Amino acid sequence: MTPSTAQRPQISPEDFEELASNAPERVKLELIGGRLYVKGDHIEIEDFEELARRAPEGVKLELIDGKLEVKPLPDQRHRAIVMWLLRLFVQHRPELALYPEQGLRIGAYRKGHACADGALAPLDHFVAQDGDWADPDGVLMVVEVTSHDRDTDRRDRIDKVRGYAEAGIPIYLLIDRDNDTLTVYSDPENGVYRQKPLYSYGAVVELPSPVNLTLETEKLKDYAD
Repeated sequence: MTPSTAQRPQISPEDFEELASNAPERVKLELIGGRLYVKGDHIEIEDFEELARRAPEGVKLELIDGKLEVKPLPDQRHRAIVMWLLRLFVQHRPELALYPEQGLRIGAYRKGHACADGALAPLDHFVAQDGDWADPDGVLMVVEVTSHDRDTDRRDRIDKVRGYAEAGIPIYLLIDRDNDTLTVYSDPENGVYRQKPLYSYGAVVELPSPVNLTLETEKLKDYAD
């Protein structure tokens, strides 16, 4: 990761001003060094959901391990990787759908709110759920593709691993663009994924039950940065 990439701000000053002016009364926001903070370092779930609804267009908020996060906008290679996976599931598991940018309540008490790059579930699985944040029950797998921002290590490789495991999501597929690898987290128990094999781009990757799909990942080399 280059120094300039590592210092990329979470949110622009203009978007911050709009977000802060529309925030619920109890929520006071700060922008420090390009990062978004809540004064007092605490936000109620109801206030977070209201803040997320009021966010400027293109700004997606998450609440990961009690911390307010701004999900980075995907670049073209990021979008291409998600589309590659989406097409694979259409071809090989047509009874399922990979829902892009799916909001999920995660963590042991469903107080975390993550916007997954992809959530694999049966067709029409989320139709009956209201609001922007869905219950994770019935989700077979979540997918995250790392972005080149300074928070990706903690967010995608630590906090979301724990949050998705605590929610009991069977598989978390992490496609890591910083080192051209895939990690298949599976077999969650007591808030921890017990299996986490690591593969390089180009490897044959086995997604275990309940997904049961073999990924030929040579194509990912075309999307390497």
